[in-house]
Amino acid sequence: MKHQNRLTGYCFAAFTVVVWGSTFISSKVLLEFYTPAQIMLTRFILAYCALWLLRPKRLALTLKQEGVFFLLGLLGCTAYFYTENTALSYTLASNVSIIVAAAPIFTAILAHFAGEERFRASTLAGFLVAFSGVILVVCNGTFVLKLNPKGDLLALAAAVCWAIYSVLLRRASRGLDSILVTRRTMFWGIVTALPLVAAEGVPYPMAPLMTASGIANFLFLGLVGSALCFVLWNKAFRILGVVTTNTFIYLMPFITIVAARIFLDEPISPLALLGAVLITAGVVLSQRPSPAEKTQRTPS
Repeated sequence: MKHQNRLTGYCFAAFTVVVWGSTFISSKVLLEFYTPAQIMLTRFILAYCALWLLRPKRLALTLKQEGVFFLLGLLGCTAYFYTENTALSYTLASNVSIIVAAAPIFTAILAHFAGEERFRASTLAGFLVAFSGVILVVCNGTFVLKLNPKGDLLALAAAVCWAIYSVLLRRASRGLDSILVTRRTMFWGIVTALPLVAAEGVPYPMAPLMTASGIANFLFLGLVGSALCFVLWNKAFRILGVVTTNTFIYLMPFITIVAARIFLDEPISPLALLGAVLITAGVVLSQRPSPAEKTQRTPS
């Protein structure tokens, strides 16, 4: 039964990163009409409404718990997406992809010091192997990396925001319904995203919402990429742990270039395929239990 539960967790995490790795296509289409902040706010609103319809039940929280959920919405939704998208305005997309892909190792370190999960040697080994693969995949045969302190620091901030969000979510969601947890997180994502949209002062165009493309892309981002995937990611956390689940993030750059190949006809180089092999090997390596864990699993 425990093995079946872990398999379910792996499926949840794998499905989520496949979707998240593909959402850039919808975002790229919508960016012709909307600002990143407008897209972010719209997908949060759609996710929140969908989760209310799915589970029309109030989540009772203490003031302290509400404060934690405020941080979850701020860091995991608004700050993460905003810093990542803004970083793309100042530095190369390859820089952003590589730096954000370091989020799992930041999560493992933070989880260790927060007393959530012990840092294992296999986690570091898996990171080194998978991160090497990420670099090959992101560069995709064109090794062009240019440092831009402002953009690169914003990308680093996005990775740190995700790491803090992950550890906070593991603690805050214990004993609570995953759907209600995700819905409350999205609520605070909406609240914290509104000032950014207002500060931009850019009119929100309604015409694209009247087209099949606009509707389909927003529904995909809001209902699948946000509502469904955040719930499944939360469930994966509970089954696999925050560190193991986040190692699947290493797969996202390769999923992105595969999606770009399918939908945008962008080429994939042999080096990117080698990178995919390294990423897979790194994810598998990071799952290896420590000697102490092997001993605990061995029946006496």
